[in-house]
Amino acid sequence: MGLNDRKDGGNVLTLVIRRAALGLITLWAASVLIFAGTQILPGDLAQAVLQNNATPENVAAMRHELGLDRPAVERYVEWLGKAVQGDLGTSLVNQRDVAKDLAPRLHNTFFLAIYAALIAVPLAVLLGVLAAAWQGSAFDSVANAATLLAISLPEYFLGYLLIKWIAVQLGWFPVLASVTPDTSFFERLYLSFLPMLTLVLVIIAHMMRMTRASVLAVMSSPYIEMALLKGLPKWRVVVEHALPNALAPIINVVALNLAYLIVGVVVVEVVFVYPGLGQLMVDAVSKRDVPVVQACGLIFATAFITLNMTADILALISNPRLRHPR
Repeated sequence: MGLNDRKDGGNVLTLVIRRAALGLITLWAASVLIFAGTQILPGDLAQAVLQNNATPENVAAMRHELGLDRPAVERYVEWLGKAVQGDLGTSLVNQRDVAKDLAPRLHNTFFLAIYAALIAVPLAVLLGVLAAAWQGSAFDSVANAATLLAISLPEYFLGYLLIKWIAVQLGWFPVLASVTPDTSFFERLYLSFLPMLTLVLVIIAHMMRMTRASVLAVMSSPYIEMALLKGLPKWRVVVEHALPNALAPIINVVALNLAYLIVGVVVVEVVFVYPGLGQLMVDAVSKRDVPVVQACGLIFATAFITLNMTADILALISNPRLRHPR
C-alpha cells in the first residue's frame, strides 16, 4: 500500500468518525426536543390520566408517581439514561412495558418499509437510467410527467385514491391492512400491498429523477462523448461508463428516501389502519400516553438520523472530491 493510499484511508476514517459524532450530537438534540415537546403540552398530565378521579389528593399523588414534581432536567436525564439501556418506561394507559408493546409494531413498520424499498429502489434506478438513455423520447416525457404528479400528491390522498380504485372498485386488495403476529409471510405481502404501493409511488419519483439527472450530468463528460464517437451503443455507454460514475448522488438520494420511508409510514399506516409504529404513536397522542409517544419519537429520530448519517458516509466513500475538498 502506497503513502497516498494510507493517507486517503486515514482521511476517510477521520471523516467517518466526524460524521458519526455529528450524528450522535444530532440524536441527542432530537431527544431533547422530543422530551421538551411532550412536557409543554397544554393541560395537566396527572389530571388527564386520572380523569374523573382527579381530586386534589389524587392529582398530587399521581404527579409524584409520574415524577412531575421534580425538575424537568432531572426527569430528562433519568429518561434518556433508561432509554439508552433499553428501558422505555411504562404505558400510562395499560401499565405495560413500552418496549414489549413496541416490538411487534416496530417489526410491522420495518417490514412495510423494507417491502417498499425492495421494489422502489431497483425500479427507480432502472427507470432513471432508461429516461437518461432515451432523453427527449416519449418515454422520458411520460416518466417526467408521472414523477411530477407523484411528487405533487400527498401520501394520504394517494392512499385514498388507491383504496377507491383498487380496493373498492376492483376488489383486488383489502381496504384495511389488518396483519397480526400469526399472519403468514405471503398473506402479509398481500394484505400490506396497498400501503407498500402508496410508499413506492411517493418515493420512486425522487429517486428516479435524481438517477436521471446524475446520469445525464456524466453523459456530458468528454470520455462519454469519446465512447459514443467510437461507435459503442448508447445503452452500453450509459450502463458501463455513466452509471458507475453517477452512483454518489444516487446512493445519497436512495439513503435519504429510505430514511423518509421509516418516518413517512406514519400517515400511510393511519390511512390503512396498519398496526405499525406510526399507528401506535397516533393512538398514544390521542390518549396522552406520554411514555409511548416519547419512545416512538425516539425510535423514528434514531432511524432517520442513522440513515442520513449512512448517506453522508456512503457519499464520502464513493466520491473522492468530497474526501479532498479544495
